[in-house]
Amino acid sequence: MRFVDAVARWVSAHTDRVFGLVGSGNFHLVNALGRAGIDFVATRHEGGAATMADAYARISRRTGVLTVHQGPGFTNALTGLAEAAKSRTPLLALVPEATSRHSNFYLDVEAFARGIGAQYVQIALTGDLRSPALPSPATVQSAGTMILGFPIHLLANDTSSDEDDPIFETEEPNAPAPFSETDADRLAGLLATAHRPVFIAGHGAVRAQARESLAHLADQCGALLAVSARAKGLFAGHPFYLDVCGGFASPLTAELVRNSDLVVAWGASLSMWTTRHGRLIDPSATVAQITLHPADLGTHHRMDCGIAGDVRLVAEYIDAQYQRQHRPHAGYRSAELRRRIVSQVRWNDLPYDDESSPERIDPRTLTVALDDMLPAERVVAVDSGNFMGYPSMYLQVPDEQGFCFSQAFQSIGLGLFTAIGAALARPDRLPVAALGDGGFLMAVSELETLVRLKIPMLVIVYDDAAYGAEVHHFGPEGHPLTHVTFPERDLAAIARGFGCQALTVRTRADLAPLAAWLAGPKDQPLLLDAKITSQGGAWWLQEAFGH
Repeated sequence: MRFVDAVARWVSAHTDRVFGLVGSGNFHLVNALGRAGIDFVATRHEGGAATMADAYARISRRTGVLTVHQGPGFTNALTGLAEAAKSRTPLLALVPEATSRHSNFYLDVEAFARGIGAQYVQIALTGDLRSPALPSPATVQSAGTMILGFPIHLLANDTSSDEDDPIFETEEPNAPAPFSETDADRLAGLLATAHRPVFIAGHGAVRAQARESLAHLADQCGALLAVSARAKGLFAGHPFYLDVCGGFASPLTAELVRNSDLVVAWGASLSMWTTRHGRLIDPSATVAQITLHPADLGTHHRMDCGIAGDVRLVAEYIDAQYQRQHRPHAGYRSAELRRRIVSQVRWNDLPYDDESSPERIDPRTLTVALDDMLPAERVVAVDSGNFMGYPSMYLQVPDEQGFCFSQAFQSIGLGLFTAIGAALARPDRLPVAALGDGGFLMAVSELETLVRLKIPMLVIVYDDAAYGAEVHHFGPEGHPLTHVTFPERDLAAIARGFGCQALTVRTRADLAPLAAWLAGPKDQPLLLDAKITSQGGAWWLQEAFGH
């Protein structure tokens, strides 16, 4: 059996879809993937392929798989791989390696992997396809982002073996790591005596599929439910759901978290973004943190009680202990607070001074209108930039699979890639890409991929003809803005050139044709070039820069 066919059979145990760009080093491998019945998504740039694989893994809950050309194909993918590694996304990058240091393609791939925080494994066969073994799906799911280096001759040639089986690990997957029941019992006691407990769930809670366990425990002890941005939608529909905590938080959410006497972070790092540089948590409040990774405990914020363990398993244990030893109590909850949450937690329901003009639309007015028009079943992907709070908070999502937030590395330009990967993971939902004009132009080549794949996506470009974060950060201090402001361009015309439908939006009335697209077959993506007002920095940016 040819080596590439054995690898393709191994890949099929991880996923049904691989992202990448074909070069001489992985040409035979990609053809082998097709023979194995795996869908190959050919992209226009390796950076797009890496982020698509990342987003696909986050939403589908399967392993993301990427394959690239040796040398520059790998370096082109590095930003996307860094985002995945920092997010601990289960992602496999299949990377051909030039083994001779005299080759112009030679790189120290292991050093690159180490530099971005990914694991590295080199496959060096000696005729036996079982040696060394390739990682099992369970291993990759627990390990996170892994770069597999293949000496180029193994993938580029018809290297064969007498073995007929894929090259799997033979070890059984590890059982969940035990957690300290003593610390968990202590947290159960803290929950029983807290008057105003708040749960903040993060990506670790999403990965553990802990929604029901956390919601039930919160109902027992009267906790309010908030999330980090990466877990947006996790408790959608719960009457005491506060939505996103941190810089994106509404005034009521910030008030309620700040007044809490017990904050419990479930799979959330309590970073400066989630806590507004620590100011959202009262210095007198007790802080507990539960995370799968012991090294994360207390990294970003002080904690009084730390538990290293699977979020769902810890929550279930504490819930059982709580029910045995304590009675349910109201905690932070009341009928009056429930009414306030219904009317004041969503930014959409709060009044604001509309800054729209005949030439430019207020991004709040734009996004509120879109939220009203779009179907509830949607998956929203958001790029980075000054604009990002508007789609993140004004576009509602049905659950945690409705929001994909590739912001661990805080790179602009990943939003369109993220949206394509998320769309392929949830084809039953309307995919929505929310981008700034800078990030859109960085990623514009993947519009061709979007059209070629016939993905019925709505692409929203919040177009202020600038790198808005820099404008609003440095402008007030009197610095020249020559290199971060640009002439207005017709982005809708660019999109039409790729085969999209497109609208230029300056007023709310310009959104009228969107209704017809939503009602129709959506056989072409639709791009909205929304010319937005930008008199001042977004509220979350002012908060971040004003600390």
